Amino acid sequence: MNSPLTLPAICRSARAHVALAAIATIAAIVILPQAAPLYTLINVTLYLSMGVFALSLALLWGYGGILCFGQSAFFGLGAYAYAIAAINFGDTTLAAAMAMLVPAIFAAGLGYFLFYGRLNDVYLGVITLTVTLILFKLINSTGGDAWRIGTARLGGFNGIPNTPLLTLPFSRVPLTPAQMFSLAAIALFGVYTFSKGLLATRFGRAVIAVRENEMRAELLGYNARRLKLSIFVISAAIAGLAGLLFANSVFVSPTMFSLSMAAQVLIWVVVGGLGTLFGPVAACFALQMGTTALGKLGIVDPNIVLGVVLIVFVVFVPGGIQPALANLLARLSASRSPAGDGVAREVTR
Repeated sequence: MNSPLTLPAICRSARAHVALAAIATIAAIVILPQAAPLYTLINVTLYLSMGVFALSLALLWGYGGILCFGQSAFFGLGAYAYAIAAINFGDTTLAAAMAMLVPAIFAAGLGYFLFYGRLNDVYLGVITLTVTLILFKLINSTGGDAWRIGTARLGGFNGIPNTPLLTLPFSRVPLTPAQMFSLAAIALFGVYTFSKGLLATRFGRAVIAVRENEMRAELLGYNARRLKLSIFVISAAIAGLAGLLFANSVFVSPTMFSLSMAAQVLIWVVVGGLGTLFGPVAACFALQMGTTALGKLGIVDPNIVLGVVLIVFVVFVPGGIQPALANLLARLSASRSPAGDGVAREVTR
């Protein structure tokens, strides 16, 4: 009996998922700007930026096995790097590159000490969370004219509200909300496709091997520390891209480094399904829309609801939404199949 999890089957499944994602992206770009009001379009753009943020941790934690409590540090650094560079350069093309480059360089420096220092998961989580809180306190303390980088004022707890909007490459024509929405949708699809492709490469399979058993991977000749550092840097660059999109949806502020932001992305990955890519994005959209609706009603604090959701899923659905739905569909398919010998047991990712 052939295993349902053969490499060709996984590749076919990945191609099918990318094709469906492409169709959904094109449909959204064509339909939503025409049908949705401006407020909804901006909100959806914000959700898309958060979806990219969720993918950054889904890749790092779900496939790299690295639980980073400070993913919001790279998210905030990307936004601040973009805002500061755009104000100083007067051009957002170079600033957009800086939004990904600065978090990647910061992650390379931090990750070198974390991984080559052989810190285990507990200490790694504590240090990344501490770094995030330090950045949060530092940025909050930068009020006044003295705190500036070039001509860009950091603004303290007020942030940088006058962040220049993205423009067409090397021009001064800012993108419209519809164009910004399209860019965010393409970015989410691009990061999803990139992550799928990366995991199918030899590098991606080696990263997963290190996640499963680091000592065995090293005995087979893989440099586990270099692999972990590489996926850490890639994840930081993706989080920086999310920060860039977020900065163009609302504005740059120290709350991007906050503990609540660091906790939210963890909840999205847990609820969506650890070890999946689509699940955390779907959970991000659903929870963001739910908390926004609760915030409008003003009946209960949305953070309390998020905490309850996390507890419920950890206790009753520990695998997350996507694996749970995949298992349910597999059981239904197997019950209807005369053979029912396991082809339907494949858990889509």
